[in-house]
Amino acid sequence: MKDAVRRPGEANSSTPIRVVVADDHPVVRFGVKNMLENEPGFEVVGEAEDGDVAITETLEREPDILLLDVMMPRLPGLEALRAIMDKSPRVKIILLTSTITQQQIIEALQIGARGIVLKDAAASDLSRSMRAVLSGDYWIGGERVVNLVAALNELMKQAAASPDKKTYGLTPREIEVVTCIVEGCSNKDVAKQFSISEETVKRHLSNIFDKTGVSTRLELALFAIAHKLVTLDN
Repeated sequence: MKDAVRRPGEANSSTPIRVVVADDHPVVRFGVKNMLENEPGFEVVGEAEDGDVAITETLEREPDILLLDVMMPRLPGLEALRAIMDKSPRVKIILLTSTITQQQIIEALQIGARGIVLKDAAASDLSRSMRAVLSGDYWIGGERVVNLVAALNELMKQAAASPDKKTYGLTPREIEVVTCIVEGCSNKDVAKQFSISEETVKRHLSNIFDKTGVSTRLELALFAIAHKLVTLDN
């Protein structure tokens, strides 16, 4: 028998808030799940390790909330967000991310995201942000937002005043990997430096190649230098 599903935003203190957690890092998913299990009124009903699975899990599980990382393998978070909004606009989506640009925040809110929570603030903000969006509000910059239009206008002013440095969509970790490649590091060297597996390094490189349009490590190094993605020591 299918679990009883409460419509997102529908008040019912006896029914837990159903959550899907989508992040490519198992440790993050585990941490968020444990965090929510220690909070009364939440239930993690699904997990996803990439953008495609996030779409499938959300459409099948029909959660109240999807916690979605921006940088996901196979299908980026914003594209997954767009696809879900097209097919299941009632789900409340909160972006859970390590870093996000002003322009990405604006785009996400315009597509249909209800909130943005930085991972380093997740412990203090996560449950409050979810309760805020379920009540019909938004969560931006660590606080509840009622007037989305005013918030978007303010974000657009800030973005115009201080445009983001062009990084070609690379995450901070990917920039670090690029820096290592420019310095001549092998995959093994990169893995050791950041305490990650060589398979993760290969995945980072694949994403970096896709974003920058290069196909070899040499081309990547030249691209990074030419576009000032890294700072070379004199």
